[in-house]
Order: sequence, then C-alpha cells, then structure tokens
Amino acid sequence: MFGPAKTPAALKALAILAPALWAGTALADAEPVNVFVDRAKVFKIQQPADTVIVGNPMIADVTMHDRFTVVVTGKTAGSTNLIILDKDSKPIIDELINVGPSSTDLVTVLRGTARSTLACAPYCDATAQVGDDKDAFEITSKQMTTRDQMARGAAGGQ
Repeated sequence: MFGPAKTPAALKALAILAPALWAGTALADAEPVNVFVDRAKVFKIQQPADTVIVGNPMIADVTMHDRFTVVVTGKTAGSTNLIILDKDSKPIIDELINVGPSSTDLVTVLRGTARSTLACAPYCDATAQVGDDKDAFEITSKQMTTRDQMARGAAGGQ
C-alpha cells in the first residue's frame, strides 16, 4: 500500500483519484488517498469548499489553503475519511484517507523489546514515532519541542 511515490501502483492510484478531485466529485470505486506520516499532499477541487470534515483529526489534518486547494497532512498511521461540503451542504469530496509510515527515510532500532526510530535523510537523527519505547519517545519529543520553541523565539515568535 505504501512505498516510494513513483511505483506503478502509486501512479495508477493517483491517476484514478486525480480526476475525481479535479472534477470536484468523489468516485465511489476510487482508491483511497494515501498519505505518509509527517508529509503533506496538495489537491485542487473545482467547486469552492465551505465546510471541511475529517473523521479522525488525530490521523490526518486537512487545511484549506484557499477554497479550491486542499492540503492533507498525515499525522499518525491509520485510516479516516475526508468530507468537503459546498455552501449548500452538498458533498464535493467524500474520500477515505489512509496514512502510513514513511518507508523511505526511517530506520527502526530494536534493543531487546525497546524500539526507537531514526530519520535518515541523508544523516540519521532521533525522531519520535508512535510505537517507540516510552523513554525514547518522551526524550525525543521533549527535545524536538524545545528546539522548535528556540527556533520560533529566534525567528521573532512567528
């Protein structure tokens, strides 16, 4: 289901889904939208969106860049749905969203039963992934949060 974006299966799924999103209608037989954790995909719709509904916002985040541009960001592995309604509350999009782990740059390290994850693109650094050992996850998450706060402070709080 998930793999490098240029696989024939991924291109076929995109070819099937793209016309539905561009036309502003969902295909009942279409493949689900596949997104990776911590990555975003941009889609265009032809009708202006008025309401956006995400079944489980813990799995995917959906942002409207403008009323015709949808940005889907994977948050954690799982499956949810996306519904976009027009101003008359009629569905423009009703799609299944599958979020999977990135398989291209993550390295999983097992020390007995303790799991930790490294993001290697091209150099390896610790990253927090759901399923990692509690201590590794908490330490890495705290460091990531602290670094983010420091960067925002240096940038003037933006």
